[in-house]
Amino acid sequence: MDLYFVHSGTFRARQISVFLFFLLSLSLLLIRLFYLQGIKHSFYYKIANEEHIVSVELQPKRGTIFDRNMRVLAVNLNRISVYANPREIKDKAKAVKIISAILNLKSDFVAGRLSRDKGFVWIKRKVTNKEAAALKKFNLTGVGFIDESKRFYPNAGSACHLVGSVNIDNKGQEGLEALYDGYLKGQEGFLVATQDAKRKLLHSYREDFLAPKNGYNLVLTIDEVIQNIAERELYKMYDKYHAKGAAIVVMDPKNGDILALANFPNFDLNNPAKRQIDSVRNRAVNDFFEPGSVFKIVTASAILEEKAVDLNDKFDCENGAWKVGRRVLHDHRPHGVMTFREVIEMSSNIGTVKAASLLGPEKMNKYMRLFGFYERTGIDLPGEVLGMNRPLSRWTPTSMLAIPMGQEVTTTTIQLASAISVIADNGFLVKPRIVKRIESENGEVIKEFRPEVRRRAISPMTAYRMRVLLMGAVENGTGKKAKVEDFSTGGKTGTAQKVAPGGIYSHDKFMASFIGFAPVGKPAIAVAVCVDEPHPVYFGGDVSAPVFKNVVDESLKYLNVKDTRPGMVK
Repeated sequence: MDLYFVHSGTFRARQISVFLFFLLSLSLLLIRLFYLQGIKHSFYYKIANEEHIVSVELQPKRGTIFDRNMRVLAVNLNRISVYANPREIKDKAKAVKIISAILNLKSDFVAGRLSRDKGFVWIKRKVTNKEAAALKKFNLTGVGFIDESKRFYPNAGSACHLVGSVNIDNKGQEGLEALYDGYLKGQEGFLVATQDAKRKLLHSYREDFLAPKNGYNLVLTIDEVIQNIAERELYKMYDKYHAKGAAIVVMDPKNGDILALANFPNFDLNNPAKRQIDSVRNRAVNDFFEPGSVFKIVTASAILEEKAVDLNDKFDCENGAWKVGRRVLHDHRPHGVMTFREVIEMSSNIGTVKAASLLGPEKMNKYMRLFGFYERTGIDLPGEVLGMNRPLSRWTPTSMLAIPMGQEVTTTTIQLASAISVIADNGFLVKPRIVKRIESENGEVIKEFRPEVRRRAISPMTAYRMRVLLMGAVENGTGKKAKVEDFSTGGKTGTAQKVAPGGIYSHDKFMASFIGFAPVGKPAIAVAVCVDEPHPVYFGGDVSAPVFKNVVDESLKYLNVKDTRPGMVK
């Protein structure tokens, strides 16, 4: 009986001990639960969200760039980018070997990426579909793929200096891509969603969503066909004469539309890493130079507008050499007595300067300003430069011996295209334009760029007389190689010595130019061709005039323009 009570007491003590143990454990669990759910709730909620709630940036589609006839010049293509989470990769040596081989990357580069203590690193962005498919077959843990868009230029190097380029993030870097990046890039969206243990987004449990807004499209004034014609003809000359550089502008003189603008050297927009530094510059708007005899269109226009000289007035051209004080003016070939018409047709420096002396510096300066040589054209391309032209107050006593024939004055190819368009468009200076309009994906016009007349530079009669005069320069004078069989053309040659170090004129480096229009009666296009340091031939009439001829001939036939030929004037 005593033994029963002993065993009974021991059993009850054990029960109490077990009860107290579980009670203590439960209390500790409750305390821990209170600590986690109450005191540390915010901390662990944040961690949970970071693991399972993700914010995904949704990229917009960059706008397309079209030519005037809605042919694509720049568009987006879908591409796959490769990333990694180094923390999830166990066998990094194996991963390095596979990734570097398939993606054509250096092993050291890949190893450096995978050695980072990060949850996300880019390996290679915008890979080819073939590369992505090959890498996916290995199903590497910690290696993932993201859909992105890559800018693609169907015509490779065509219009490269106009269209420009973007960086790896589709942000505009050069040309129109940079200037109109705010319109083209669109607005980013985002998705805040839950992901499962395999990091797969569970779209049915979306927390928040904002759709991206795609970029607007650009419609240019460029005509892809005329652009290709201009580039082909300019390159043939550039290559033939081993030129340092070349530029061409084809413009509609009535409204300022740039139908083509090209430079050499150029580069492939789809392979920017392979381009040379010298090929990036848009020479047509970024380079200024002394124009030489093409500037005589301004001098002749001023003389005729002010009635200082008539076309049949005669000037003694001194058989090619005229000494004025300490300076001797030369013509490229000797001439005797010629009419002013012949002076311009044969591009006599001596005759031009003698005629300009009857005009005077004040009026010469006035027409330089009217033709736009003291201001930028305002073309909607980045980096347009302004030449270093001195105000009238800083002209020297010998300036009127130089400026009328295109020395001591600087210009750009786009300025020359604008200047010759004054004569082609009955005396109006029109602002050149590259972009016609900005529109949405649905074709809704967001912004329109209308033609802009800046001012009247000369009267319609003077413009008409200049067109006939410049037609004579092609048919009878230095511009014969610009003559087109099926169309009447007018224009002016220029061969300018480049200024060498020390301020002296070089005897072996020249700028060869031709500016003109067609048809003469009612010009549909104006063209400026400028070639930097061609050799061994360097005269504008030999180097640049044939480019003008071929571009005009093909372009007018493509545009279905009919020839119009004016009558002669006295």
